[in-house]
Amino acid sequence: MPTALVTGASKGFGRALAQVLAERGWRLVIDARNGAELVAADIPGAVAVAGDIADPRHWAELAAAVDSVGRLDLLVHNASALGPSPLPSLADYPLDALRTVYETNVVAPLALTQVLLPRLAASGATVVTISSDAAVEAYEGWGGYGSSKAALDQLARVLGVERPDLRVYAFDPGDMRTDMHQRAFPGEDISDRPMPETVVPALLHLIDERPASGRYRAADLAALVRP
Repeated sequence: MPTALVTGASKGFGRALAQVLAERGWRLVIDARNGAELVAADIPGAVAVAGDIADPRHWAELAAAVDSVGRLDLLVHNASALGPSPLPSLADYPLDALRTVYETNVVAPLALTQVLLPRLAASGATVVTISSDAAVEAYEGWGGYGSSKAALDQLARVLGVERPDLRVYAFDPGDMRTDMHQRAFPGEDISDRPMPETVVPALLHLIDERPASGRYRAADLAALVRP
């Protein structure tokens, strides 16, 4: 039975992915900052570990949880920080907030990957970093979050080259109707954005087919998804 660790799994895309993996029979380790929300996510059979993904102590807790289930086949770095809301221009971006965004979106995924690398290598696992079109496009107000995702994309790209024994994907899900996206557009109606559940099949295609490591967009994968 394969095992996945999905960070930021209490809601949004992380929760939607974890639910589908559970339905497929995967064993799961899931995390989020808010323990109550993590329990409320109600992922069947999942080992839930509440904590801050930027906290080194939490990395050790997640590694222990993975060891408790015996192996690791998939690591999904979904937990992320948007930064201040409303989104500030770079000229006014609080540097302490920028450091927090980078610690959460760049440093923590690499650190957790480093901690789990022996387990990942043992199973020839798949590593997924959740990207954004803000990583490759210049949108006003998205300089902090977008640049952090661009850095994460590059980490994924290099890791894929350095570790051909793994599959490493930067996955861009596109806009989704999530709490984070709503915080990026406070007071606006985002009901036209797709629900996270509709994007999960595109990522499952990567996980199932295991193409070459690289950056993939859900919009491009949609046509390849089996109905």
